[in-house]
Amino acid sequence: MVARAARELKPGMVVNLGIGLPTRVVNHLPADFPVCLHTENGLTGIGPTLSAEQADRNLIDAGGAYVSTVPGSAFFDSATSFALVRSGRLDLTMLGAFEVGANGDLANWKIPGKFSPGVGGGIELAQKARRVVVLTTHTDRAGNPKLKDRCSLPLTAKGCVARIFTDMAVIDVGQGGFTLVETAHEVSPSEVADATGAPLNIPETTLPRF
Repeated sequence: MVARAARELKPGMVVNLGIGLPTRVVNHLPADFPVCLHTENGLTGIGPTLSAEQADRNLIDAGGAYVSTVPGSAFFDSATSFALVRSGRLDLTMLGAFEVGANGDLANWKIPGKFSPGVGGGIELAQKARRVVVLTTHTDRAGNPKLKDRCSLPLTAKGCVARIFTDMAVIDVGQGGFTLVETAHEVSPSEVADATGAPLNIPETTLPRF
């Protein structure tokens, strides 16, 4: 799933990698891939994630993972980081999710009754990036769909999600709801439909696999 999502990045893009699964995308990019990766705690130009033994212990991404730099990396304060976000300079943001609605709504910051540190930068990333994609498991730990007709959890942003990468499929979100684009190896379109909590448009053509 993460390796497939990494192929969404194109040369020359400025891309934010959100907390959770998206932070792993950097480890699936070629070392010399010409993309500028951003983390909202104040860094552009992110290299591969490092182990604690290899890392500069003061150099972390927004999720607390130890990261490395690349030639041209830049450090700045939160005000500058969010000025970059709010001014629409991000070509793409990759975010995690608790739920995604068939209308493109995103819920990724709070499950009522469970601790949450707050909505953080997700609310602005989801609204201001030129394109928003989600990386998430297709179902939660109890087997309940995360892709739903409408989100039941508190929203992060409305109508923002363009594409979803899960462990089962790649799904686009448009005016007609969810549309299946690709399936994971050895996963059938009908299995994806059964695991999705909303109608799923399945093209009649043979779908690619990842």
